[in-house]
Amino acid sequence: MGIFKKAKRGGFADVIRCDEENYLIWKWHPDKYEEGSLKRETAIRTTSVLRVKNGEVAVFVYKKGDGELEDYIVGPHDQTIKTKNFPVLSSIIGMWYEGDTPFQAEVFFINLAGVIQIRFGIPYFPVVDPRFVDFEVPVAVRGTINFKIEDYKRFVKLHRLVTFDLDSFQSQVQSTAVRMVKDLIVKSPRENNIPVIQLESKAGDLSELALGTLKPKFDELYGVSISNVDITAIEIDKESESYQELKRITKDITSRQAEANIQDYEEKLRIQREEGQYAQHMQTRQQNIGAYQTEVKGEVGVASAEALGKMGENGAGDVDMGGDHHGGAGFNPMTIAAGLAVGTAVAKNLSGTIDGAMGAGGQTPPPLPSVTYHVALDGNASGPFEAGIVQQMISDGRIKKDTLVWKQGTPSWVQAGSLDEFKAFFPPELPK
Repeated sequence: MGIFKKAKRGGFADVIRCDEENYLIWKWHPDKYEEGSLKRETAIRTTSVLRVKNGEVAVFVYKKGDGELEDYIVGPHDQTIKTKNFPVLSSIIGMWYEGDTPFQAEVFFINLAGVIQIRFGIPYFPVVDPRFVDFEVPVAVRGTINFKIEDYKRFVKLHRLVTFDLDSFQSQVQSTAVRMVKDLIVKSPRENNIPVIQLESKAGDLSELALGTLKPKFDELYGVSISNVDITAIEIDKESESYQELKRITKDITSRQAEANIQDYEEKLRIQREEGQYAQHMQTRQQNIGAYQTEVKGEVGVASAEALGKMGENGAGDVDMGGDHHGGAGFNPMTIAAGLAVGTAVAKNLSGTIDGAMGAGGQTPPPLPSVTYHVALDGNASGPFEAGIVQQMISDGRIKKDTLVWKQGTPSWVQAGSLDEFKAFFPPELPK
């Protein structure tokens, strides 16, 4: 049985109910009579029994002049028809009439619980990438739409039930779905930044976009609520000349972009490697600061002694006493004073050097703490290694992104690529 059912005969004249299992709108008429053989189907009596299941609503449509009036009975309901339960009916025949009182009406059952699914298909149509407007790529689409009736009064207001044609309604829904989904696909390369050659892989994203677009429109046009739009397939005519040329052009662009990314990565890696080596050098220097200080002070002392010795070589000891010139064998107080000053500085410098080396006058600070790492290589834990060594091993390819590394002070082994200090040393993911 199809989704949309034609009206069929339903039970005895005094029991008004719907026995259909799968329907959207179903029109009741009395048993033993052909549909349309009676004027306005039947003269219903107030002694008739109305049975409405949960998830249904029965709509009694009365003809009044040039218009129509409706009474709505929402299920579950299983009672004899009485004017007190039908506001419009009571105004027609009067509240004081009870018992076997006839009235003219057509009865429609509307399914509020069932979700209706309609399939749609769109044959090949041209789609253009705004970056390459010269290439119209043929694209075809298939999918389904699920909807239900929630606001039944709005639905009745939009559709005249007495002339409602289910086949025509189905055709209208499919036509609107095709038009709106097609328009969405055509605009997606420009409005949603989806390249034409990637449309096939974006069916899920486009389904969500279609739901957001179609839902308010279908409520406005048809009074139904769309619960899901599923674009099940997007097909591109890959044999078309436009597709082949567009693929070639975009492939060249992707290759150049990938090459640029690699070059940029290599430059960053070089800078980071140099920074790492410099940091390692400074760390080693800091760890040996005591010896470095001793070396510098010693160099200063030697330089001071050399300066003192050269003072005599340059004739600094000569002095003119009483007009006689003595070529270096004279007694010069200025030279003696200068020598004493330099000697004092040398002595102080050498004393400080010896005191620093021996620990006199204060302690040399201990080396700064450094974090070490163990690496899982060939099934064995190797290490410990300092960060600079690990970085070099990454650069050499000995440590991969998924190589297990244990960082000193952490509870467990993790992949090298997950550690913040090493992420930048692994090659970037190339675009697909």
